[in-house]
Amino acid sequence: MFFTNGVLFSALLPRYPELKSELGLSDSGFGLAVVGFAAGAICAATAAAPLIRRVGATRVTWVGSVVLAAAMLAAGTSPTAWVFAAALFAAGLTDAIVDAAQNVAGIAVERSYGRSIINSLHAVWSLGAATGGAIGAAASALDIGIGLQMVVNGAVWSVVAFAASRLVASTEGVRAVEPVAPPDVPVAVPGRPWRLLAPLVLLAICGTLIEDIANNWAVLFVGDETNASAGVAGLALTVMVGAQFVGRVLGDPMTDRWGRAQVARLGGVLIAIGMTCAAVGRSPAQVFVGLALAGLGSATLVPAAFAAADRVPGLRPGTGVAMLGWLMRLGFLVTSPSVGAVSDVSSLRVAFVIPIGAGVVAAIMAHLTIVRLRRVGAVRPIA
Repeated sequence: MFFTNGVLFSALLPRYPELKSELGLSDSGFGLAVVGFAAGAICAATAAAPLIRRVGATRVTWVGSVVLAAAMLAAGTSPTAWVFAAALFAAGLTDAIVDAAQNVAGIAVERSYGRSIINSLHAVWSLGAATGGAIGAAASALDIGIGLQMVVNGAVWSVVAFAASRLVASTEGVRAVEPVAPPDVPVAVPGRPWRLLAPLVLLAICGTLIEDIANNWAVLFVGDETNASAGVAGLALTVMVGAQFVGRVLGDPMTDRWGRAQVARLGGVLIAIGMTCAAVGRSPAQVFVGLALAGLGSATLVPAAFAAADRVPGLRPGTGVAMLGWLMRLGFLVTSPSVGAVSDVSSLRVAFVIPIGAGVVAAIMAHLTIVRLRRVGAVRPIA
């Protein structure tokens, strides 16, 4: 389910330069159009948690996958910028609900294991996103129409999502699990959960900002700033999410050994270094190295935030995950329009100072978390 969610959405992203050109959009206009995805996700705020509790996480995931496939097809075949933005709005709304459902199920499985596995589940999402990016880049290089690509892609992965849902015996256990605090994190004062949730939201925003750069701007950056061909530029997404996949595979053993906050601090540093390398790179290879470092750095930020949000005391089952998923998408409302506006005034290279700043913020926040937890005597500094 994590895999299909990644591949359904990302297969269109390498075709964004073609859509931008066909729709006649400037950088700022494109930035405003793609923010429709984030706007749709934000509008899903109140729907995810009660829907998951009512019908179960796996059913929400597979039905949502079919709807997401249809929305991405509509986006890829949009005749106007307004239709493009509207289709992305529908895709974002659906994706937010699916994302919350699969994380609720995944965290329940993690709790039954008694050790960190959420990074590995998100690694499978990254693998799906990398696969989708490769599909889109290959289709572009072979001059396959966007409509045909999205029809086949949507049909295949919708069937896979349905098959995955049938392999799940029951979702009753998922809906019945009450969130609890891990034994090495001090329990918060009951009735004040939002004070714990707020810093987790900011940490997640730093992670999703890097994903937004990968989704909407990495391909354009490589194509515009290094004069790479469409096929080569389309690989930018695959490079970034492929590195993210590796980081998430390594993330669970690293988390079990050093704690989530330590790993997040290292991730923030890697993001800052990587995006700096990408911003100054003059060849596709140089930019790809920077994007790979940023992908590695962002790998554990969102999974860590989801895992911690599920354990915030005082919130109903699924609520912490759903609220984090909603609030972190507020960052998407700012990221792409900001990058587009700065790019129109100067260049995409200058605009990449924004993700560099996100890496610095993530590193500082994680460091402060480590200091705070050490002061209160936590055994391991898990964010």
